[in-house]
Amino acid sequence: MSVIRPATLSDVPAILQMIHELAVYEKEPDAVKNTPEMLTEALFGEHPRVYAHMAENAPGDVQGFALWFLNYSTWEGVHGIYLEDLYVTPAARGEGHGKALLQHLAATAVERGYARVEWSVLDWNEPSINFYRNLGAVPMDGWSTFRLSGDALGAFGSDDKVMARG
Repeated sequence: MSVIRPATLSDVPAILQMIHELAVYEKEPDAVKNTPEMLTEALFGEHPRVYAHMAENAPGDVQGFALWFLNYSTWEGVHGIYLEDLYVTPAARGEGHGKALLQHLAATAVERGYARVEWSVLDWNEPSINFYRNLGAVPMDGWSTFRLSGDALGAFGSDDKVMARG
């Protein structure tokens, strides 16, 4: 049985390890730039904007995590939860940890009056897609995810024609 609890400072090494494992699974083994210091600040700094929950079989026996943050629906007029990462260790898959983490986030959204829980999944990740569909989640057909990052972000963000106003 999966026990879900908020992440603590002592979970940072385990979360970072699982982030690296997820990057390998998603075929981007060298993409992780996150460090223990960065993750600690994001989760436990003075103004945390990122949250994590851990799935355990027993205290200290971490099997997975969910890392999330708030988004906002202008149409609904309320927040939602954006699930950045959901990861369960390979040996623990099929034991209910992923479902328990998602149920916890859904319960959090319901309790707080949020409109939705949403996330992205790679097109080729059929096991996850099937898992999400079995929970009642649906893909957002007609929508494409866009990202501005790296050199393009730097070039566009430093365009001297942009006037910042306080």
